[in-house]
Amino acid sequence: MTSAKTDGTPPAPGFTGPDLCRKEAHEVVDLLKRGEVTPTDLLDAAFARMDAVEPAINAIPTVCRDRAYASLPDAGSPQAANPGWLAGLPIAIKDLTPVKGVRTTFGTAGFADFIPTESDPLVERLEARGGVVVGKTNTPEFGAGGNTYNEVFGATLNPWDTTLNAGGSSGGAAASLAAGEVWLSHGSDHGGSLRTPAAFCGIVGLRPSPGRCGGGSKDNGFMIEGVQGPMARSVRDCALFMDAMAGFEPRFPISYPEPTTPFQTAVDQADGKLRIAYAPDLNGLSPVDMEVKDHLASAMKLLNKEGAEVEETCPDIEGLETTYHTLRGLIWATAARRLPADIQSHFKKTLADNTAFGQSLTVDDITDANLNRTAIFNNMMGLFDTFDVLACPTVGCMPHPQSEEWVHEIGGQTLIGYMDWLRFAFLATTTGLPAISVPVGLGPRGLPVGLQLIGKPRGEAGLLAAARAVEVAVGGPLGPIDPNVTHL
Repeated sequence: MTSAKTDGTPPAPGFTGPDLCRKEAHEVVDLLKRGEVTPTDLLDAAFARMDAVEPAINAIPTVCRDRAYASLPDAGSPQAANPGWLAGLPIAIKDLTPVKGVRTTFGTAGFADFIPTESDPLVERLEARGGVVVGKTNTPEFGAGGNTYNEVFGATLNPWDTTLNAGGSSGGAAASLAAGEVWLSHGSDHGGSLRTPAAFCGIVGLRPSPGRCGGGSKDNGFMIEGVQGPMARSVRDCALFMDAMAGFEPRFPISYPEPTTPFQTAVDQADGKLRIAYAPDLNGLSPVDMEVKDHLASAMKLLNKEGAEVEETCPDIEGLETTYHTLRGLIWATAARRLPADIQSHFKKTLADNTAFGQSLTVDDITDANLNRTAIFNNMMGLFDTFDVLACPTVGCMPHPQSEEWVHEIGGQTLIGYMDWLRFAFLATTTGLPAISVPVGLGPRGLPVGLQLIGKPRGEAGLLAAARAVEVAVGGPLGPIDPNVTHL
């Protein structure tokens, strides 16, 4: 573990974990399929790394060692003969998603001792395709908020500086990847829950199209705003995880079949000749700190140098913020409808406020939101007549101290609501478009900066290819690091 220098300058990132943990997921899967390493070797490496770094970052508070080793197929079994996309690769699952026999708390005290008797369908799919679950990653209460802490497990800390916010709500997933505990980590996203932690921790997070990776909840299957998706240390690995996740799931009403061509193929064929619409503040919707704006402007210049056409423009997104909050309120009101009172009694204030807001919505509020989201979607389709992707910041600031529940000021603007600092996340969620956060190098204070790309409907293949072109242009990916343990 590294410590901060006495002059306050962050040390250069290093990595002292097992050599296997340093490798990218697709490299390790290739080793598995060639028989050069075994799943047991990988479990040994992953658990050794967790033992070394968990005290510093608290990313995977629930570890299931015995279940992981017991789940490995016997030699000569059908699963061993057909290892699937992941071939025995250890993965982590966010603590909002049930894993059979493994403590699943949803980050709330009311479920602190809950052990599900069945897994989420996506977990079943990942295990059937060769994933080996090693633990559950930390999340804020019911995934509400961009800062990962809860009453059950406490806070997850950013491996780049352990005084800082790792992002949320998939903060445990992002931190586990950045610190090299696992090669792939599952996440979910509504208000940037995959994307913000990816930006803050220097990894890749993809919010897929609704229905691409099953659904968000079997009890709330027609809601399209919350989705599950892949997180990884590189775009190539993110595509591998997408290949393992995608596919038709009849238990979810919005699910649809996987593509006939693997997502990894699109990444392999990526080039830098992109047409990029760049919206640095989304038509003034979201403030941006100057240090983020300057760094992303430099990244745009690098992309242009590599053959991309970059134009600063943004479609009309009038009404986006109100529309997003209405849809968010509706999903919280729906989720709370049949949730027992004793569970709701533990809600933190921000979560209770979300639920109350949703319960106060009128029919006119909801119909206006549906009409507005369609108009914004149509405007995005007009943009895609000319451009491959819309690029913008993933988040308008660098990570703040973890002790701040949410960011109160960006770009000189005072923010009032606890979601205000996450406005860059609203567009993809509201329109149902896929979006990805990809690191674009190290910025202020040696911390990673994320660029968000929003793609065409069900256009994950093209979006991943674009993200790979960005990754190449900026010299990524960043790779795993030892936690930089600092103190206030």
